[in-house]
Amino acid sequence: MRVLITAGPTREPIDPVRFISNRSSGRMGLALAEVAYDRGHDVQLVLGPVAVQPPPSVDVYAVETTDEMLHAVLEFLPSCDAIICAAAVCDYRPATQSVRKLKRGEMTTLELIENPDIAANVGARRHDKPFAIFALETTDGLEHAHRKLESKNADWCVLNTPAAIGAEGAEFLLVARDGTTTDLGTVDKSVLARCLLEAMGL
Repeated sequence: MRVLITAGPTREPIDPVRFISNRSSGRMGLALAEVAYDRGHDVQLVLGPVAVQPPPSVDVYAVETTDEMLHAVLEFLPSCDAIICAAAVCDYRPATQSVRKLKRGEMTTLELIENPDIAANVGARRHDKPFAIFALETTDGLEHAHRKLESKNADWCVLNTPAAIGAEGAEFLLVARDGTTTDLGTVDKSVLARCLLEAMGL
């Protein structure tokens, strides 16, 4: 099967040298890509800017902004058989981007506008293709995971916390659309990848 995976952060430019982003290392998505390939699947990896090298065996499409990631995902979506949205996408971007470096005192406030929701766009277009998302939460994790499953029209949601960022392993809960919750405990990200792919029938 052909598996479409998003990974890493996105960056939203403020000016030529500054941007809004997050602490995502991309390790989770890269682990998913490597394990999916090892299980015999073709992998299309849409990858934000990361310091970690992606597996040489997978097709990588590099992006920077959320808009770029969305356009790539929608381009590859029709030809894939399953989708995993593991990227840490910026929810907001600056309303304007300066073409020159802003000087001290010129940027006392920053107006933000909402970015498109990549997972929701996938959920609206996936038809019956298996679809998994991630939720990183600090409070009321299960409630948010179930809400995201419904709002994004996804089949599975991997729930984790900020402790997973950049780590080789972390504590994960696998939440299914039917309400089933599997506590995987603290495991390596490659183990989580295998558990998720097995749940998706991949």
